[in-house]
Amino acid sequence: MESKDKMEAIISLCKRRGFVFQGSEIYGGLAGTYDYGPLGSLLKNNIRDSWVKTFVHDAENMFLVDAAILMNQRVWQATGHVDSFIDPLVDDLVTKKRYRADHLLEEHGVDANVMTVEEMTAVIQERGIKSPEGNALGAVRKFNMMLATKVGAMEDSSATSYLRPETAQGIFVNYKNVLDSMSPKLPFGIAQVGKAFRNEITPRDFIFRLRELEQMEIEYFFHPEEPWEEMFDMWLERQKAWLASIGVPSEKLHAYEHPGTARAFYSKKTVDFEFEFPFGTKELTGLAHRTDYDLGKHAEWSTQKLTYFDEEKKVHVVPHVLEPTVGLDRAFLAVLTSAYKEEGEGENMRTVLMFPKHIAPVLCAVSPLLKNKPELVAKAREIYSSLKKEFGRVMWDDNSNIGKRYRRQDEIGTPFCITIDFETLEGDTKDTVTVRKRDDATQTRIPISELPSFLKS
Repeated sequence: MESKDKMEAIISLCKRRGFVFQGSEIYGGLAGTYDYGPLGSLLKNNIRDSWVKTFVHDAENMFLVDAAILMNQRVWQATGHVDSFIDPLVDDLVTKKRYRADHLLEEHGVDANVMTVEEMTAVIQERGIKSPEGNALGAVRKFNMMLATKVGAMEDSSATSYLRPETAQGIFVNYKNVLDSMSPKLPFGIAQVGKAFRNEITPRDFIFRLRELEQMEIEYFFHPEEPWEEMFDMWLERQKAWLASIGVPSEKLHAYEHPGTARAFYSKKTVDFEFEFPFGTKELTGLAHRTDYDLGKHAEWSTQKLTYFDEEKKVHVVPHVLEPTVGLDRAFLAVLTSAYKEEGEGENMRTVLMFPKHIAPVLCAVSPLLKNKPELVAKAREIYSSLKKEFGRVMWDDNSNIGKRYRRQDEIGTPFCITIDFETLEGDTKDTVTVRKRDDATQTRIPISELPSFLKS
């Protein structure tokens, strides 16, 4: 299947089966915003829970926080976001529509990552690059992506706040609180999952580039004299292993190290894992060595002491930081596109989402073979209630015939379908059910008493 066709099929499935909807759809939508439907919310939560389990619950010296979205404006002044959180903007001189200049250049084979806005303007003019509508473009200029708002009743500049453009600063401003309340020893990490907001000029590629997004981020603090290269490589491998565990194939990941001219000035090293999405190979995760830049800036602007006391050397030090991060929405999209399969041909073709069992929004579906047979329905309801109480992610499905139910469950990625038939009620196979497996469509009979252990294993 062509990449464009695959992406269109996935977007259609997301709408049809309740994974992702356009934000504010009944009012014509709002660009760069999407709502997660009943199944999408479950899938998203499972990915989030897997990340928290792997990097917080199963790790030592890792602490989870949930910082406020609105912060004192001085936080963003201190870190330089007010002046430098920018994208290159260019106008269509006829329609007045605005576009990301680096995206337009990228579409013409130009890598704009290391170019100034003046250099971008020169290349656009030299090559005669037009807008998507075929019109001339103006000069490239800087555009701050932070979304400003007012807090309180006052209308002056002191009331200005911002919808945070990243979750990292909520961690840094709570560094001292975690240090004082938890007394961790270096190295230790602070993790957070939360919303961030960016006024993207041209949001695109479905949920890949959004104006409202969710990040899963860690700031890992370590002694400035500790060799960091091995630690950096360890975090890269941990990111890769976690992605594999949620169904993102390692062979579709490509490590990209930012050249010195393209990475943030405070970073010693930045490596992204780029993933082969249907619309191109794009950034999925990031790992940066942020040095002591953030703690240093916040100490300077807040006049608070943000050091760590080295007991051995009896000196205060400012820790350095490694930052592994992944966008939850992008992880969702990578999992979804990796899981999507079309098997067979013609009437025998089936669409199936091959989610790992622990990630699938629904673990199993329970059905009576016939919904107009009270004895089958009663037994099926009994089994459904029992499994629902234990596993939660259990669906009742008695719509259409059994074949259509299987196809419907394949399409939403349900690993197992459990059918209660007449053999369940009588004869040598009494108290057994048919379990149909999603991955190979094989069926087997299993005693009802063994269903919990089967689903767990």
